[in-house]
Amino acid sequence: MKRVLVLCTGNSCRSIMAEALINALGHGRYVARSAGSKPAGYVHPKSLETLQRHGIDIEQPRSKSWDEFAGENFDLLITVCDQAANEQCPVVFGEHQKLHWSTPDPAKAEGSDAQIDAAFEEAFQLLKDRIEKELP
Repeated sequence: MKRVLVLCTGNSCRSIMAEALINALGHGRYVARSAGSKPAGYVHPKSLETLQRHGIDIEQPRSKSWDEFAGENFDLLITVCDQAANEQCPVVFGEHQKLHWSTPDPAKAEGSDAQIDAAFEEAFQLLKDRIEKELP
């Protein structure tokens, strides 16, 4: 089983969704965790709603710092926001492959409820497509 760490700045939306998707779609081949360089301290409710709408088990996600994983080894590090991709990780995650999946931040969406829901749906679909293509 390959260990995956999904990194984002706030660990409230995209990385949370990617973690849940990898765990659901990985069929036991992958176990994913997520973290942020500057965790928001909460999980965005729309992220949870989007995952639930698609029948993805969310367990008990929480926004957390990548420091929690210091000293742990991961096979794969995935950054889902451009800012996190450019940050220097302060901890070593062992020998790992690194992927960057640039995904627009749905938490920054503005407009009607339908427009905000659409932004979360778009992020979900982008992540799902990448997982299905790149994590066989």
